[in-house]
Amino acid sequence: MSIFFISDLHLEQNKPHLTKAFENFINSKVNSHDELFILGDFFEQWIGDDNEDSFIKGIKNTLKLKTAEGLKIYFMHGNRDFLIGDKFCKEVGAKLLKDPFIFNLNEKKIMLMHGDSLCTDDKDYQEFRNLVRNKDWQKDFLSKDLKERKEVAKSLREISSLENKTKDEAIMDVNQDEVLRIIENHSIDVLIHGHTHRPYIHDENGVPRMVLGDWGDFLWFIESSKGDLNLVKEKI
Repeated sequence: MSIFFISDLHLEQNKPHLTKAFENFINSKVNSHDELFILGDFFEQWIGDDNEDSFIKGIKNTLKLKTAEGLKIYFMHGNRDFLIGDKFCKEVGAKLLKDPFIFNLNEKKIMLMHGDSLCTDDKDYQEFRNLVRNKDWQKDFLSKDLKERKEVAKSLREISSLENKTKDEAIMDVNQDEVLRIIENHSIDVLIHGHTHRPYIHDENGVPRMVLGDWGDFLWFIESSKGDLNLVKEKI
């Protein structure tokens, strides 16, 4: 059995090559007795479990077929798809995880995160994150009709894109003190996350911090097989 970790695929209808890459990955690389952890931003956006079109139906069918065969799939919210809910997970046979999530693997304590909460130098983003992760905000947003939700989501993406163009690159990466605080507070052996789109294996005072990359020209995944954790890059 192997365990796979992926994040930041940013699947959307107008990028069919990414959907095809995921389908190839889950059908040829991942076996029915394996486990797949998706650590956020699987979708470019998610405005509610009641939003469904041919693209979303296709993704759901792919996931349902694999979980029906026995594959265990776990979802974690990202900054793009934090509204994925229990309805979606029940439909596809997946389990929704809290961020962070800690479990034991090969006698090591592993922490999984999306990674955006580690970017504490970006004060504006953290303020926005606190707003949209608030249950009252989410309840109000999901009470709107689909058309209005799509308009709000489009507006938020445009604002985010403009702001990111003027931000210092450094503040959009993790804060080193926050990383060390998390590692020390939870006494973990390995930290795995995505979000920053800066794939690398860092040594944090002896603790590996494995950062997943986003999918574009390449796909990135971490595979645990025979006790080792390996960060893998493959051409799409």
